[in-house]
This record gives sequence, structure tokens and C-alpha cells, in this order.
Amino acid sequence: MSGAPYASYDGKEFYRSRNWLIGDGEVGGKAKGVAFAVETLQSSPLKDQVRFPEITYVLTTEAFNDFMVRNNLEPIVRGAQTFEEIERAFEAASFPNSLRDTLTLILSDIRTPIAVRSSSVLEDDLAYSFAGKYSTRFFGNSGDKEYGLHRFERAIKLVYASTFNPSAKEYRRKHGIKLAQERMAVIIQPIVGKVREELYYPELAGVAFSKVYRRPSPRVKKDDGLLRLCFGLGTKAVARANAKVFYLSFLGLKVEGSKTSDVIAHAQDEFDYIDMKKGFFSTRKIDLALDHIKSHHKNASAFLELSDGEMFYWLHGATDVNGLRPVMTFSGFPRRFSRFFVRIRSLLKVMEERAGLPVDLEFTYDTEDDHLALVQMRPLATFEEWENVEIPKVSQERIVLRGNRMISNGKLTGIRHLVFVAPELYMSSGDYFQVARAIGEINAKLSGERYILVGPGRWGSTNPLLGVPVTYGEISGCGCIVELSVPNAGIMPELSYGSHFFLDLDTDKILYLPIFCGEEGNIYNVEWLNSHPFISERHGAVRIYEGSFGVYLNGEQEVGIVVDET
Repeated sequence: MSGAPYASYDGKEFYRSRNWLIGDGEVGGKAKGVAFAVETLQSSPLKDQVRFPEITYVLTTEAFNDFMVRNNLEPIVRGAQTFEEIERAFEAASFPNSLRDTLTLILSDIRTPIAVRSSSVLEDDLAYSFAGKYSTRFFGNSGDKEYGLHRFERAIKLVYASTFNPSAKEYRRKHGIKLAQERMAVIIQPIVGKVREELYYPELAGVAFSKVYRRPSPRVKKDDGLLRLCFGLGTKAVARANAKVFYLSFLGLKVEGSKTSDVIAHAQDEFDYIDMKKGFFSTRKIDLALDHIKSHHKNASAFLELSDGEMFYWLHGATDVNGLRPVMTFSGFPRRFSRFFVRIRSLLKVMEERAGLPVDLEFTYDTEDDHLALVQMRPLATFEEWENVEIPKVSQERIVLRGNRMISNGKLTGIRHLVFVAPELYMSSGDYFQVARAIGEINAKLSGERYILVGPGRWGSTNPLLGVPVTYGEISGCGCIVELSVPNAGIMPELSYGSHFFLDLDTDKILYLPIFCGEEGNIYNVEWLNSHPFISERHGAVRIYEGSFGVYLNGEQEVGIVVDET
């Protein structure tokens, strides 16, 4: 990929020519992607069909370097015991008056809420994505000017501080990247959206990929791509939160299943927005926003339905909504907005062809105006899928785990450790974050050794009731992640290909296996787990099994197993 046109593209002149460049340093990965996308579409038939944020300012790495030196932050970064110490030091640091004057002018130039995004030199690199490792900050950009400037400065400082957060540090360590190689630039953009009753957000937002490296079915074509779509700010599309996944070669495929209960369990249940009255990033439950959505989104029935738990009903068809809950099914969206999918497919194709490599796009879409806006473009981390993996014939008692959904080809053998979080003990303990820290300690102890990680729900979820809230740095050494459903607790694996979590799996060549306990073709061998010896020294819910384990995933047969080969 080093010979790809994108690899040799700079982007700095794009910002300089528009007077959007602040400082004379490097612009970083995200800024490079935005510039490349804009210039690519200027000579494309899609020029008038895709929009961009009206302004994208870039605070180059020169400002970051000056900030570090001016405030003598290097000793703090290297000596701090916690990341919170680093954040406090960065917040207390100061910018020169000349930069503060420039930031004041930017605030008067942008009249909407603002996104301050990291754009590090290594971020979105061809080899390493760093997706989700650094910070993006949002603020309302309303009210008192001096307070607005304070919020703006704080946002930049916290993005700077995120250069040294634990996940980013662990990612660099794992991939042999020295801290001196990393420098942080920042891009400053108006958030694309509209004000609706003092809530500011785009109607829909998402992320699209030109390749599908982990196919849930042989019917899905690798080269046709996919997208994750959510209501409101796109934060729900890239996080381990529920969002709607569309495989562009098979729009009707429901990886979550067709049963009403499965659709509800995997549907987006809250959305993010900017509270214009308070000026802060906020979140609201979908079921508490039903009247708001119906009042302000005339096409809401394309993505929102009502359900009694047994069936779905048309949004505007029920006269009595008592006992019915709103569910973001997006069931009518492909039919009513087929032009959106045509445009996304064309956009992915053009960007991949011009860049010379697979791409990852972040976008917003308004159904009433038919406005598609491209917010970010970056190289897509590649995943080298095995050509074909033979599932070994072994006795039933040696199969520890078996799944039959979201299977991609892959194999691991000779794995010495299986780390298991017992679902019932995790849920009953209540100390979810201590469990996560225990996993991090085990990950550090097994440093340099691949292991199998098994636990309830979604690894890396920010909501501990949906899964163990680990960070990247706490599971960076594993070779295979297994997610277990716990139906009676409402915990399910979230088949969220396209989230930052899955981009990490792709970059680090980590296998993934979801297990839907109790469903046909799935095995959760509790007898094996309870009868074999284990170590449990850090938390009662966490067990370490020693032996020789193998992982075999066959995407064509849609079968994946974890086997005791001791």
C-alpha cells in the first residue's frame, strides 16, 4: 500500500490555500483524509451529491510542540502515575495570547456547535489505524464569549492529553512505536446537523467501509463494503453501542436475527446530541424521546417502529402507544431511501480507487433534504483472512465453545491460556470495573503471549451491564475474543463490525467468536469450565485455565470452535 496515491498525498497546501492552517507543522492523519476526500470529489461526478463541513481548521503539530515546551509538560507525561494527573496538568497549562486570539476568531467564524478532533501524525496511518485511541471533544459554542473560549481551549488541551492515555500508550508499545514518533495536530470543524428544540444533531450518522473483512455469511461480498448507521451524532456508530449494520451486497441481511426479541436487543436505544441550552454533549433514551422524534422527523417511520415485544407496528399506525416501545429497526430505510445506498456505494468506490487502498468514511445524512455529508476519510486497516480452515473432528466433551454467527476464517493453535469471566459471578458481583482491572493485570502478566479471552456480552462496552468495561490496553495481548450471551440478564454479543473495537481486532489480527447460549449450533460447555482446574487470584469472577487450546473458524461453513487440545 506504500505505493498508493494516498500514501504520497500531503494535504497541507489544501488548508494553507484556504487560510485554515494554524502553525507550520504537520496536519496529521485525519486532516490529511479530509483534504484528500474534498479534492477527490471536486473532479468526480459525485461533486454535487456529497457535502463537507463548511470549514475545517487545522492546528498543526507546531502548536502541540510549543504547548508541551511552554508548559514544561514532558516531565509530567513521563512521571505521572495516572492519566488523570496528565489531564489535570494539561488543563492547567496555558496557550500564548497569539493563539488565544486565533481561537477567538475561529469561534466567531463558526456559528454552530464545534467538534475538536485529534489528527495525530500516526493516526489513520496505512499500517496502524489508532481509531478511537485519541479524543474527540464536542461543545455547544453558544452563550458568553469568554466562557466559550474557555471551553474551546479545554477541548484542545484534552485532545492533546489523550496522546498519552493508557490505550494509546499500549497500542504504541504493542506495535513497537516510540513516543517520539507521535505528534498531535487537531482539526476543528462545525458539527453537521440542525437545531431541534434546543437539541443539535444530524438526523442520521454513520461509518462506511469499502471492504468487509469479517463476513457474517458467505453471501456477503468482501468488496461491496458495509455501513453502520445510527440516529443522532455518529458517536453511537463507532462505539460499542447498538447501531444498524447494512451489508451493501445484501441489505436485507439481519445479523442480529429476525426474532422480535433479537431485533430489540440489538437496536439503538439512546442517541447523542449537543444540548444548546447548556452547551454540552448529552445522551437521551429513545423511548423518552418518542414525541420529539415524531414531531421533528417526518421520515421517522423509515427507521423507527413500535413494538409490544411480540410484533412491530408502523410508527404512525398505533392510536394507543401505551405498552408499546419505540425501536430503531431501520426496516423501511433501504426501500424508501435506496438512493442513499446508491450514493454510498459510489462514494466508497470512488474513494478506494483514487486512494489506491480500502477506505473508512464517517458521514451524516438528512432524509428530508437528502443531504449526505462526508466528515472523515481514512485508510481502512486490513485483516488477512485465512483462505480455508478445516474444522477438526473432536469429541463433544473437548469442545469448550462453539458458535455459528459472524464467523470469519481464522486459526490459532498451541494457545496456553484461556481467560474466562464467569457470567453469573460477574453480574452478581456488582464490581464490574474491578473485573476489568483484573483482566488488565492478567493481560500484563501474559505480555507477549496470545491467549483466548471469554466473557459475557460486549468486551469494551462503556456500559458494564452490557459487558466487561475493559480498555484496549487491558486486552491488547489476546489472540481470540469470545463473547457470550446471557439471555436472562439481557446481555448479548453486539455484532458491531465497523466500530472502533472491530478495527482494533482487524489491525491486531485478533479472532472473534460470538456464542449465543441456548441457540442451536452454539455450545457453551459449562461442564468443562466447572470440572477443569483454574486459577482465580485477582477476582472471584475471573478464571485462568492452563493447557493447550485451539481456535478454528470457518466462514464458509459458518462454524467456529474453541477446543481443548491438551
